[in-house]
Amino acid sequence: MKHIAIGILGTAALGLMASAASASTLADVKAKGFVQCGVSTGLAGFSAPDDKGDWKGLDADFCRAVAAAVFGDGTKVKFTPLSADVRFTALQSGEVDVLSRNTTWTINRDTALGLNFAGVTYYDGQGFMINAKKLPGVNSALQLSGAAVCVQTGTTTELNLADYFKANKMEYNPVVFKSLEETNAAYDAGRCDVYTTDQSGLYGIRLTLGSPADHVVLPEIISKEPLGPAVRQGDDQWYHIVKWTYFALLDAEELGITQANVDEMKNSTNPEIKRVLGQEADTKIGTDLGVSNDWVVNIVKAVGNYGELFERNVGSGSPLKIARGINALWTKGGLQYAPPIR
Repeated sequence: MKHIAIGILGTAALGLMASAASASTLADVKAKGFVQCGVSTGLAGFSAPDDKGDWKGLDADFCRAVAAAVFGDGTKVKFTPLSADVRFTALQSGEVDVLSRNTTWTINRDTALGLNFAGVTYYDGQGFMINAKKLPGVNSALQLSGAAVCVQTGTTTELNLADYFKANKMEYNPVVFKSLEETNAAYDAGRCDVYTTDQSGLYGIRLTLGSPADHVVLPEIISKEPLGPAVRQGDDQWYHIVKWTYFALLDAEELGITQANVDEMKNSTNPEIKRVLGQEADTKIGTDLGVSNDWVVNIVKAVGNYGELFERNVGSGSPLKIARGINALWTKGGLQYAPPIR
């Protein structure tokens, strides 16, 4: 799901970005009246249309949070489904304003592709899924030597797969496909023994298979996959808005500000809560960012805090039932940590 940067694409990216970032993204977004958000073509829990065509998932809700920060209205967003091979070009060219599409933050994407990642909305890692009925007794990736492995081509997933098998002196037969849909269909049809991608993605893909209960996600995590939203370089104001939207979601959770109590919390006497919610006298907490001073209130009203976002889309309130794990707040033993809004 995560494409490597190709040298020629990286070179072209700089020219595209220079043009796309020459004007203020915020001004453009306000002029058209919505945030154009690049998402996946359909990954359960992160960004996928429901039976009514409404986009659901953690990545989709992050887009709504950005819209709420800018407009005070989380519905002022339009979604552009992007395959892995065109997602970066769509961002570089200005086709989308923000890419929120289960995309891994890497040095190559920061440099050769000229992107700015706003944070890590989901700490992930690459894993493996097997059909336990076809591979009885297999409970570790180290037992997969000689297996046929379904993988999306041109991705960091493909590179990590090669590294893992080489490092463990195992052989494998890669069965590669260009699109997520092709890869899913091939695995479900039994054209390969193993499916590899981000572990969170495996849980979502499993739900779409013909017999989900037959399939097991193995315990090994073979890579670091910090997934998060990205914007074009060259527009610091827009980068700050997207970045601080992410931080606001975390700070709200840490302070106990929820979708249900945010209006009540505006009356809090706690100095930090008053500051975050824009209730301090003469505050410029939002206007200095380019939005209204109640931007955090608007974000939480639209989508809740980070914890609510997580549990609703991929956690206990979702079919995926993924534990918070390292995506818990730093105060709960996780990696999610935000600078103070002050």
